[in-house]
Amino acid sequence: MWYLIRMEFSELVEIIGEEPVFETGLLIVGNANPREIRHQLSRWKQVGKIYQLRRGLYCLAPPFRKLNPHPFLVANRMLPASYVSLQSALAYFGMIPEYVPVTTSVTTMRPYHWETPLGNYDFRHIQVDFFNGYRLEDFGEKQRAFIASPEKALLDLIYLESGGDTFDYLTELRLGNLNQLDWQLLKRLAKRIEKPKLLRAVAAIQKLDGIEEEFESL
Repeated sequence: MWYLIRMEFSELVEIIGEEPVFETGLLIVGNANPREIRHQLSRWKQVGKIYQLRRGLYCLAPPFRKLNPHPFLVANRMLPASYVSLQSALAYFGMIPEYVPVTTSVTTMRPYHWETPLGNYDFRHIQVDFFNGYRLEDFGEKQRAFIASPEKALLDLIYLESGGDTFDYLTELRLGNLNQLDWQLLKRLAKRIEKPKLLRAVAAIQKLDGIEEEFESL
């Protein structure tokens, strides 16, 4: 049997502690009433004490939170079946110079877009057999998130963008720090999905980096 137990906001802050974001389920313990918890969250949202990121996912608003949620961790929590990639990952690795106002991820689920008080989040669809090449990265303050390797972030972008394999498109990206690429890994990832577009892109990137060796011979 559920009981109507009213939670004080100070209790919420204590329960959340140093968690960057939290889900409704974290608060439904013991004899707590789920409906009452949701009502309280709605009230705290209305008075600006918490932010709602999506249905069931929240974070404390300043000055109540103890740390600022990293956007990549938020992206992972917005849609667990995803990893940060594309322009966001390339900017993180210093491979493109542009400021990226939207945190971009890929997923095997349908595309999503969320606009939240913490920023905007895009999720683009890729096929299941291309959902690889990511790793768990530590961003400090005990915040970790899944992010594509530099090689996979580049291939994801090429795969999803029309004309992404052309020399003109790759030149417009103003790619930098190509010396950090693992060329063997880049080629293995490109071959895995058997898309000629990716193989052409690798050859074009090699030219950008002054590498003239033939792709098929490696």
